[in-house]
Amino acid sequence: MLPSIMLFAVVFVAAIALFGWSCFKRFRLVALGRAENRCDNVGKRIWSMLLYPFTQLCTITWRYPFGFNHAVLFWCFIVLLIANAEFLLNGLFPAYISISYLPDGAYFTLAFIFDIVSIIALLAVLLAVIRRLAFPPANIVARSRDAFVILSLIAGLMIAFFGMHASHIAHGTERAAAYMPVSSLVAGWFSGVSAEGLVVSAGVFWWIHAIVLLSFLNYLPYSKHIHILTAIPSCFVRSLEKINSQTREEFKKGNVFGVGQVERFTWKDLLDSYSCTECGRCSDVCPATFTGKPLNPRLVIHDIKANLLKNGPLVASNREAVLPLIGGDVEGSISEEVIWECTTCGACVEVCPVFIEHFPKIIDMRRDLVEMHARFPEELLGFFENMEQRSNPWGIAPAERTKWAAEIDVKPFEAGKTEYLFFVGCAGAFDARNRRTTLALAKILDAAGVSWGILGKDELCCGDSLRRLGNEFVFERIVKENIKMFTERGVNKIISHCPHCYSTLKNDYDQYDVELEVIHHTELINNLIGEGKLNLDRAEDLGKMVFHDSCYLGRHNDIYEAPRKALVSAIGHAPTEMKRHHKIGFCCGAGGGRMWMKNRVGKRIDMARVEEALKEDPETICVCCPYCMTMFVDGLKDENADDRVQVLDLAEIVVRALK
Repeated sequence: MLPSIMLFAVVFVAAIALFGWSCFKRFRLVALGRAENRCDNVGKRIWSMLLYPFTQLCTITWRYPFGFNHAVLFWCFIVLLIANAEFLLNGLFPAYISISYLPDGAYFTLAFIFDIVSIIALLAVLLAVIRRLAFPPANIVARSRDAFVILSLIAGLMIAFFGMHASHIAHGTERAAAYMPVSSLVAGWFSGVSAEGLVVSAGVFWWIHAIVLLSFLNYLPYSKHIHILTAIPSCFVRSLEKINSQTREEFKKGNVFGVGQVERFTWKDLLDSYSCTECGRCSDVCPATFTGKPLNPRLVIHDIKANLLKNGPLVASNREAVLPLIGGDVEGSISEEVIWECTTCGACVEVCPVFIEHFPKIIDMRRDLVEMHARFPEELLGFFENMEQRSNPWGIAPAERTKWAAEIDVKPFEAGKTEYLFFVGCAGAFDARNRRTTLALAKILDAAGVSWGILGKDELCCGDSLRRLGNEFVFERIVKENIKMFTERGVNKIISHCPHCYSTLKNDYDQYDVELEVIHHTELINNLIGEGKLNLDRAEDLGKMVFHDSCYLGRHNDIYEAPRKALVSAIGHAPTEMKRHHKIGFCCGAGGGRMWMKNRVGKRIDMARVEEALKEDPETICVCCPYCMTMFVDGLKDENADDRVQVLDLAEIVVRALK
């Protein structure tokens, strides 16, 4: 064995051993998390693992100008993975492993591919450097040392590749020279170097390539680029369903509830913290970040990772954690103010290229604050008390729930006689503006001949805001009371005009072993129109109309087209879309229990959305959610635009079009 081979073997074994130890130290901390089954439906998961990373769908789908550059780097990385594996094995076993031992056709093809891909990778690195220096994105730390170290190492690999092969070409020992255009071009720079000098330069560049490659490998576990190791597994263990409900935890005496320490997260949550690419897409679409709130989803995930790295080794050795997960003002600790700013709109989850689940982690931390420490914003005290005592946010007497029906004949739900329960919801029953929507929907149901009834004063809140605000104890009590009532009265089909009620009854109640068929009024109206059960003219005097997507209807439940189709039938044309719509629609600011909280920092989210709507110069804004209705009405008043722009629910528009 030649001394150089022996030396490289020692360096290689040491580097691989160090890499393995570093990975073990990092990934054993993930095992501290709570158990969670993410290995069901293996076939679909394997498909996800292949589809999303290798097509780079999530990096190029959302029209990020530099997303394609990242995709190019990824694909170059995959191709050069083959070249670098061959490089390392050839260094250990030069007499047995080398692509140059292949027949000319195969060898020349691979040499050409590796040469071209290497220059593309180098250009992509240069573009990434220029972007970070000249056009730094607002929501990431563009000029971080970590980023430039990685980019420098990648560039170093490419430069060493060209230097090594150019030396061989200049020396006349590379039979694929004609098929390596970039390396041949570089070889021209070595024209005056002696044969001995070319041998030395080839050796120097070979060692540079080897050291940089092994250094890159060992740097990964200690940098944000650990996502290179975890992103593909993260796609395998992603949620196969919409992230539209919270995981149920049994509330038993003595249990620790919610997440107040990092090891209380699930192992998937902890893996998410490693998988974050820090691309900033979640921050770009977050309504809280956009309006100047302290919440930044990217930093929440980063702080979870920092906390795990600090506390994980201590917890693993049965010692006490030293860094609080919640309430600190240092890296690795998340302030309570941040935790309460989330609207749970789901935009962060929608755009994440590695399927990180941001807002469920925030709600888990709210659970700890509420259930374990009784710490929450003061305005929620009245809300929680009203929900406990009278099962509605305002504490209004249950007898008031049927006031909206004063001018029509509404029958109670009767098992065996009534097909649908119309679950009116708190806003639809008590809020004066939203009662008009409730009444409009009732008229539509009657016009279509739908068999429906209500619970009247016996109806309870669905519990949506309680669960999103972390008050799981009261939520569970209300759920069990509702399920008992549904079972006793034979309710199995429910109509809701509130996306929050709809999503909670459909997705959260499903965790309590109850079978309910829940339909949102936009879907029902569209179905009734399609079945010819509603005879419509054209709704008049609405002028130019813009449409707003409710987060809990759209992103949480994929209902985008039903309301739009129904609108076309009612007004004769498609509504105007705001700049952000469908999957990248912008939140009204009321979700996640924010409806009941004050705006203390930054611009109000509803104002930002109203301003976006007004840019389209509408006369009517169409919504499909009572929360959205309230936020738009309030926002238009503050913009002094309520005298020229009206806000209508889809049901109110359709009822105007009824013949």
